[in-house]
Amino acid sequence: MPHAEVTNLAQRRGLIVASAELYPNAPAGFWDYGNEGTKIKRRLVEKWRKHFILNERNIEMEGTTILPEVVFKASGHLENFNDPLVTCETCHTPYRADKLIEEKVGHEIPEGASMEYFDEKIKELQLTCPKDQKPFGKTRKFNLMMGLEIGAARGNKAYLRPEACQSIFLSFPRTWKSGRVKLPIGIGQVGKAYRNEIAPRQGLLRTREFEQMDMEVFFNPKKINEVAAWNEVAEYEIQLYLLKDKQVHAMTCRDAVEQNIVSGKLVAYYLARAQQFLEALNIPRSTIRFRELEKEARAFYAAETWDLEVSLDGAWVELAACNYRTDHDLKTHGMESKQDVSIKEDEEPEKFIPHIFEVSMGVDRTFWVMLNANFRKEMRGEEERMYLDFPGDLTPYDVGVFPLMKKDGLAEKADELAHHLETMNLRVLYDAAGSIGKRYARADEIGIGYALTVDYDSLKDRSVTIRERTSMKQKRILVDDLDEIFWKFSTGQRKFEDLADE
Repeated sequence: MPHAEVTNLAQRRGLIVASAELYPNAPAGFWDYGNEGTKIKRRLVEKWRKHFILNERNIEMEGTTILPEVVFKASGHLENFNDPLVTCETCHTPYRADKLIEEKVGHEIPEGASMEYFDEKIKELQLTCPKDQKPFGKTRKFNLMMGLEIGAARGNKAYLRPEACQSIFLSFPRTWKSGRVKLPIGIGQVGKAYRNEIAPRQGLLRTREFEQMDMEVFFNPKKINEVAAWNEVAEYEIQLYLLKDKQVHAMTCRDAVEQNIVSGKLVAYYLARAQQFLEALNIPRSTIRFRELEKEARAFYAAETWDLEVSLDGAWVELAACNYRTDHDLKTHGMESKQDVSIKEDEEPEKFIPHIFEVSMGVDRTFWVMLNANFRKEMRGEEERMYLDFPGDLTPYDVGVFPLMKKDGLAEKADELAHHLETMNLRVLYDAAGSIGKRYARADEIGIGYALTVDYDSLKDRSVTIRERTSMKQKRILVDDLDEIFWKFSTGQRKFEDLADE
């Protein structure tokens, strides 16, 4: 669906809004979520928690967003977390050199490319400043970390974390010592991260403050092929974009392991779970791929990387980095802190440092791609209709309650019904403003699955009209049956078309 129309819908309905938009000079790359946007985002996160933490019997934590400088010295971010920066020699506008080149040549530049490479490419392609067509200066490294000082004394340097996972690595030794976990174990976290992007753009796709849903799986490398739930995914097909022919291969997890496409069953298992999560958001499998990254394009800590991408408006958008980080993180933190981070399993004769496989997914990017995947536009007669076709567990409200009119006691009866539904732990939108058709349209635009209308017959026989968002079909049901109906809707035991008119 057209990106521009989704943007218009999201901003018109206040799902997202540029931060500090009252001020024309407010820095780019910061976004606020409005009322319904916050609700949708929260349900997205809860769906991720259920999928990756609760259903997998993994554990979770919440780390601080500020960490001391020594953490990022050990992790390698102070030295390696850079983007190539070029500046116009005349207007002094900064640009990312890799993005300028990529827009010209049509493919990505390897992450490990040198500054000399960028200078040569800019010269070869005769690139100039898009604003005034003047030449660029030399390319230099620009560190993306956002620094600050802690306390009154100077020199106590710290940084806003550029990724959420470092807190997980630092917490693992304490988690293991508690004696309540066994490998393999995933530790999940949802939290903010910050990157001082040179030129943030494309709305939620590239921001300076963002949120991540991180799953870091700690395992014994000797047991990478010991996965308890392997049979659940063994024949499931994952979409792998392979370097050997630059094509997408629909390949079962079993074949990916047996052909040594991935490092082991644990890697294939979590790739499958990540793809299944996107499919549960109504993102079509045909638009999903795991792109294999060559060595030069991987992050400095990764021995194997699959970028989980979704096709959006003809371009591939990365939603998650799936990295086999080996023992890099625990080992470097152990060396820098001079602490023993190795562990011993009961059946293992010697201590070892666990390896880590991660699925690090961006909340904001996933939110945006999910909006696009569920956006629908169609003609109904002579009228154009737009709506979000969310699954029931992603809608900002479970149901809308509308009085047909404000008068004659209908508004009071509808308000009473809304309060009753709220006691059932349903999320309810009550709306009495405007025509009933416009209220339906507003509810559809933010993805509410069902609407209940209280009319004059409701005062006589305690029945209401229930309307389904996608089909726009309506049925008459008794108020006394609503508890059971919505419970069965939520558990999948009943569908709208199964309802009989009363």
